[in-house]
Amino acid sequence: MTFIKSAKDVFAAVVVVAALSGVGCKRTENAAPPAFIPEVATVTVTPERAVLTTELPGRTSAYLVAEIRPQVSGVIQSRLFEEGSNVKKGDLLYQIDPAPFEAALNQAKAALATAEAELVTAEANLPAIRSRAQRLKELVAINAVSQQDYDDAVAALRQAEANLAARRAAVEVSRAAVETAKVNLSYTPIRSPITGRIGISTVTVGAMATAYQATPLAVVQQLDPIYVDVVQSSAELLRLRQRLEHGYLKQNGRVQNKVKLILEDKTTYPHEGTLQTRDVTVDPTTGTVTLRMLFPNPNHVLLPGMFVRAIVQEGVSEQAILVPQQGVTRNVKGLPVAWVVNSENKVEERVLELDRAIGDKWLVTSGLNPGDRLIVEGMQKVRPGVPVKAVPFEVASAGAFAPGQGQQQTEGRN
Repeated sequence: MTFIKSAKDVFAAVVVVAALSGVGCKRTENAAPPAFIPEVATVTVTPERAVLTTELPGRTSAYLVAEIRPQVSGVIQSRLFEEGSNVKKGDLLYQIDPAPFEAALNQAKAALATAEAELVTAEANLPAIRSRAQRLKELVAINAVSQQDYDDAVAALRQAEANLAARRAAVEVSRAAVETAKVNLSYTPIRSPITGRIGISTVTVGAMATAYQATPLAVVQQLDPIYVDVVQSSAELLRLRQRLEHGYLKQNGRVQNKVKLILEDKTTYPHEGTLQTRDVTVDPTTGTVTLRMLFPNPNHVLLPGMFVRAIVQEGVSEQAILVPQQGVTRNVKGLPVAWVVNSENKVEERVLELDRAIGDKWLVTSGLNPGDRLIVEGMQKVRPGVPVKAVPFEVASAGAFAPGQGQQQTEGRN
């Protein structure tokens, strides 16, 4: 009996422990924390007006270039400019020794005087010879003179007329020689054909200059204004034309031709330029088209051959979708994706097509629609299909939201 009593006591104790355990489990169940819903910061996608530009590499080139070459051969007698200085149109740059050309001119003038004198003599003799031939013609008709005398007179007349024609031709040749000598003499002072800045001289005083030589004596370049030649791929040119034709972009009137310039040191050139023309030929080796722009250059900051980057305006998009770059990531395939909060407050993944970066934003051509709520902060806590609590990004940027803040608040409430 003692054993039975002990067994009953043990059974009662087990029942009591089980009952207490059930009560404890029920209390634990009732005390379970609510499901965690992460918070994310979102921006609402809104179309806006955007001016689209493209940055193209290029180089500067002088507006006018004059390679100074001698037009006559001779010894450089003097150089009358300072290298690197500004010269004006008509300024004397070099002087070739004029003595040989002055002598040639004097000789041509003397030859002309001789030819003119001979012409006067020939003209004076011709009437007498012509008259004699006429008289003999009348006499031979009545047999007063022989036929031989008449024939000799006619031959003398023809010879005199030929001599007169030759004298006249000689005078014209001599006059041309005089003009040629004058022109050659006028080429001995070498003047600048344009206004601009002259470079380094390739010859010194005493050097021999050859007419139309391959190497210029110096080069004068007009630097204000100055050209900037940039290249654009023909494929991009075709895409731009298609956008304009389909109405995705609009021309912005006269502003369309305005161009800005970025210098080699990353600074912005203070003067705006204008787009002058596009080349009509595509370079077959590079597949590019050359665009020529014109910039004012009053302080000669731009020098020929300088590398620059031109910012060219393509057009205006009235309904552009621009989103913060931090809201766009890449998937395992390398495609740009964005996460949005749908109408059920769940995360949804969108694959995007991006056009370009504008400042700190991406220009999206497809994948997002007006009114979409794009997640820009808190993406590390969510996955597609997960419910979230969306708060405006403006509030988040003001300090009301920070990564992990939603989780801390939830844990605090639990």
